[in-house]
Amino acid sequence: MAIRVSPLLLLLAGVAVPCAAQDTIPAPSRAVSLAEAIERAQTVQPNVVQAEGAVANAEARVRQAGLGAWLPTLSFSSSMNQSYSGVPARVDPNTGLSVGSSSGSVNARLSTSVDLFTGFRRGAESRAARADRDAADASLIDTRFQQRLTTTNQFFDALAARQLLAVRQASVRRAEEQLKVSINKLNAGSATRSDSLRSRVTLGTAQLALIQSQADLATAEAELGRLIGESGRVAAQDDSSFYQVREPGADTSALRIEAESRSPRVQAARADADAAQASLSASKSDYWPTLSLSANTGYSGSSSRDYSLYGNRGLGLSLNWPLFNGFQRETSIEVQRNAAEVAEAQAAEASRSVASDVTAQLANLEASVARIRITQVSVQAAQEDMRVQQERYRLGASTIVDVLTSQEALDQAEVEAVNARFDYLRAKAQMEALIGRTL
Repeated sequence: MAIRVSPLLLLLAGVAVPCAAQDTIPAPSRAVSLAEAIERAQTVQPNVVQAEGAVANAEARVRQAGLGAWLPTLSFSSSMNQSYSGVPARVDPNTGLSVGSSSGSVNARLSTSVDLFTGFRRGAESRAARADRDAADASLIDTRFQQRLTTTNQFFDALAARQLLAVRQASVRRAEEQLKVSINKLNAGSATRSDSLRSRVTLGTAQLALIQSQADLATAEAELGRLIGESGRVAAQDDSSFYQVREPGADTSALRIEAESRSPRVQAARADADAAQASLSASKSDYWPTLSLSANTGYSGSSSRDYSLYGNRGLGLSLNWPLFNGFQRETSIEVQRNAAEVAEAQAAEASRSVASDVTAQLANLEASVARIRITQVSVQAAQEDMRVQQERYRLGASTIVDVLTSQEALDQAEVEAVNARFDYLRAKAQMEALIGRTL
């Protein structure tokens, strides 16, 4: 009997060895806090950089439309010309030969012009530019909050993956210990081969879950590194404040009203609608005439007058009123009107979308708080059940099936406890992105 069992024991003991090398959690060379990750991501991510550039461009357009359009233009130009003609123009008295002619000229000119009346276009364009700037500011705030949400979720993904890896390692250790107990009982003749084989299967399953957890951790930490602008894996620093669970509060209606009024998404959509209305008003100014005043002064001279400089000045007043331009104005107005209607519809939809998301996230927060409490109790119960079943198995009062069932229940309870904690944190981060402030 012992001779037949010995190869099996060697196999069971040998296969369990590699898992001992997987008992340590790999530590990346770099770790960041949540605040640092958010700050660095908003510095390097293209969508935030693009939104910041849009704000700078909008500021430049406000300066141009609000100030530059009311100031006169000023320009300076100068030129010098020298020409030669080969056509005989005179006879050289010294040689008696016909020679060509040449001439030269120089001039300098300073000119200015200012629009006296533009059909209210400047005022409308100035209002449109300010509305565009407000829209760009709102869009930048929304972009930052959305990037904050993306970074926060990835940070929690990396942190959750590391905690799940610790759970899987504990599962492997329990499976190894149970396999040793089964082998010892088999040697003592108080257990069957089936107990050892089932324990080995359970250990293999735990090892596979551990390998997958290691891959998940590497993926999550590499993605976190990419978000903050680093190559390779970056770990997420844990913080005890993450696990201070707070109830959403009874006054959820006030939270909904706040989200609909100050949500970065709603504010950005509302600002886009205001900018579209301002652009529509500016397009209607084409029906009015424009009145401009221009002036210039300069000096010019030529070779025929020995390059003596003579001054010249000019002053002009011009009126331009396009009475008909092939329906170009009407087309422009219609395009702007349609754009304004679309922007208004998008602003209304953004408000409804935020209201719907707030309702969903409040429900997720409440559910997450409940899951955290339930999973904490489940883990404690599963740990006690596991302890009891192991002791009963040692005394021969229960079967290996009971022990392995309790072990799997404990593994699942620990995984669900980790997931519940981070589901709460993700729902909280989503709510913060909706209302534009921290909870």
